[in-house]
Amino acid sequence: QPCRKEDVKRFSDKEGAECATSKIKDSNNYRGACAPYRRLHVCDKNMEKIATSTTSDTLLAEVCYAAKEEGASLQGYYEQYRANNTDFKTHICTELARSFADIGDIVRGRDLFYGNTQEKTKRKQLDKKMKDIFKQIHSGLTKKGAKDHYKDENGGNFFKLREDWWTANRHTVWEAITCKAEGAYFRPTCSMNGSGAQAKDKCRCKDEKGTNETDQVPTYFDYVPQYLRWFEEWAED
Repeated sequence: QPCRKEDVKRFSDKEGAECATSKIKDSNNYRGACAPYRRLHVCDKNMEKIATSTTSDTLLAEVCYAAKEEGASLQGYYEQYRANNTDFKTHICTELARSFADIGDIVRGRDLFYGNTQEKTKRKQLDKKMKDIFKQIHSGLTKKGAKDHYKDENGGNFFKLREDWWTANRHTVWEAITCKAEGAYFRPTCSMNGSGAQAKDKCRCKDEKGTNETDQVPTYFDYVPQYLRWFEEWAED
């Protein structure tokens, strides 16, 4: 299961801000990036158990499973959190977009949050798992041009391959994380006839013909550095 028992209560401020250098990757002081309440847990535990011999399709299925459960977890506590915090005005689509971006960072090896000692160990294990999986995917590339283009130049991280894998599959992950969502994305980010429009159904955009609500992803949070997203989120929390 993607979610553990401790992941159930989302938006909890019980643990306070997570700013310790031991819990934030590459942090060297306590005044930098701080993980927001939503990010203290994420439903990705199934990804820790993916076989390293997996294919790209299997990886996508597991990432979508994690995204689906993450979306359900957030929505289960979102209204309760808003009811108890009347000054909290952030839309559920925005919260889903933030977790979507965090999942993208995990896939691409960019995630900054380690958590407590136990979580830190599991985060490092997950990061190694992702490296091994993309090494396997790279070994399965049949075209020499592709193999050369995506060859590893970063100590086994395969960053270029991971980046393009995410770009190719992000729309499917967005479908998964918003599968039970209701309402509109508050920013007019859909491209409709050359102008901006809101994603009015399940936080999704229509396609160019206006008939398919899953054609476009209405957010680019996953291309904004994680610590900058967290700064904005803290301003709202």
